Amino acid sequence: MNQAHATSLPLTRARRVVLKFGSALMVDADTGTTRVSWLASVAADVAALRAKGVPVVIVSSGAVALGRRVLGLTSAKLRLEEKQAAAAAGQARLMQAWGDAFAVHSIPVAQALLTPDDTERRRRWLNARATFDALLSLGAVPIVNENDTVATEELRYGDNDRLAARVAQMVGADALVLFSDVDGLYDSDPRSDPKAVHIPVVVEITMAIEAMAGGINASAGVGSGGMRTKIDAARIATAAGCAVAIKDGITDHPLARLLQGEKATWFLAQSDPETARRAWLAHALKPAGTIIVDGGAERALKGGASLLPVGVKAVEGRFERGDAVMIKSASGTLLGNGLSAYDSGDAERIKGRHTDDIEALLGYRGRPAIVHRDDLVLADPIGTTR
Repeated sequence: MNQAHATSLPLTRARRVVLKFGSALMVDADTGTTRVSWLASVAADVAALRAKGVPVVIVSSGAVALGRRVLGLTSAKLRLEEKQAAAAAGQARLMQAWGDAFAVHSIPVAQALLTPDDTERRRRWLNARATFDALLSLGAVPIVNENDTVATEELRYGDNDRLAARVAQMVGADALVLFSDVDGLYDSDPRSDPKAVHIPVVVEITMAIEAMAGGINASAGVGSGGMRTKIDAARIATAAGCAVAIKDGITDHPLARLLQGEKATWFLAQSDPETARRAWLAHALKPAGTIIVDGGAERALKGGASLLPVGVKAVEGRFERGDAVMIKSASGTLLGNGLSAYDSGDAERIKGRHTDDIEALLGYRGRPAIVHRDDLVLADPIGTTR
């Protein structure tokens, strides 16, 4: 296998991709405006990937940098309220720039502003994931940014590298590319050491890799991130079954260049997103309640179906929407674990009823399934989840 093929392989095999672009790529440092020609090249790259059937989500910095110019904020370090104001003023311009770039390809874009609660609290995580899935199924490119207008210093991602990793985890991406002004990780600082060795592939994030990020490469990158945050993002994403690349994106067509095998550092995932998600559902979450199902639901679940209200006989315990629940047969056999789309009170109200009855019973439309098959892991015959 040649080097170009090896370094682009995780991306060529990907079924869902997240791309992150830093502020230095989005905004011209001299003019404080978006880099229109470069954005057009990115949109062309994404359109070509989508034409192959690969959905793409973009995590984009740049709102604060754009808003600074609009509001005349010239101080090198902004106060929190000034940064929030700049984000509010700049976000509209950021979305307009992305919208214009993709309009050439007749591809709609959609804004998604997230805070840590949206990816750390399971109830909001379910809502956000459902929105992303709907946008992608409708052919849109979601443009994600941290909601800096309301985020505080105590409750924020702090950089879009970590945000991108959480988004990749949420949408089940198998490739995340962190585009910035560096072309990967080196064993020493390439700016001062001409013998610095570029590391094309990282199989495992060891203490030695972390030491590189925290020391000689610490100042690489721009904005609020740097190499340390990129390694942190890689740790989050690879644990979720998503390979991660660090790639220089400053020149036109950065995604096409990566696909052609240009220099980058790939952090390989130890499993695929589906395996990682099932391990998380089976072992990382403590069930907060139990749902008892009838024989028809049991057969349907084993056949790969979702758990519909009509098949539920009883609801035990108190749980919130997004909490993990055990699913058991009428005889008490563990059938699996899953994330409930309803809290225990609403689940009790709709048990045994058809999906069409949900809106009349609860006063809102709700989800068709109490536990969707994507949020369910079945138990082995001996009663342990897999």
